[in-house]
Amino acid sequence: MNLPNKLTVLRMIMILPFVVFMLAPELLPGGKWIALILFVTASMTDWLDGFLARKYHLVTNFGKFMDPLADKLLVCAAMICLVETGKIPSWIVIIIISREFIISGFRLVASDNGVVIAASYWGKFKTVFQMLMIILMIADLGGIWGTITAGVMWIALILTIVSLLDYLMKNKEVMKDTK
Repeated sequence: MNLPNKLTVLRMIMILPFVVFMLAPELLPGGKWIALILFVTASMTDWLDGFLARKYHLVTNFGKFMDPLADKLLVCAAMICLVETGKIPSWIVIIIISREFIISGFRLVASDNGVVIAASYWGKFKTVFQMLMIILMIADLGGIWGTITAGVMWIALILTIVSLLDYLMKNKEVMKDTK
């Protein structure tokens, strides 16, 4: 297993301790900050594994499948924890998670037809804003940061919807029945 794939596996392993510290921050003094560090570190492995895989030609089928899955698991776990802690409305999380399922299903259909759907810039922006939103919500700095966090949340939600529409419109031929 190459380094980018090991980073992907590490990201998935980090989800469990992240969730524990998110939902039971009293386990250790500063548990909320431990959760934040775990999330930021896991998020950085997302960028790093992709960078290394492309730069050193280490792209594998395992990485193509598991990297986006690891990202979705991390982000979805974080947002579900944030619903549990009352920091984000559940309806926003439902929209975001629904988009992930729709795109995953769409990619599966495309794959069955021999088509690879690459990540778009809208999808990358969406991921950045979702991760930034999660970081700000975990940190929960109060004051003006509450307003900034709310703004980032709305931007993340809008980018989620825009990226979904972008994927569907650019790849609508995938949904045509060819049989």
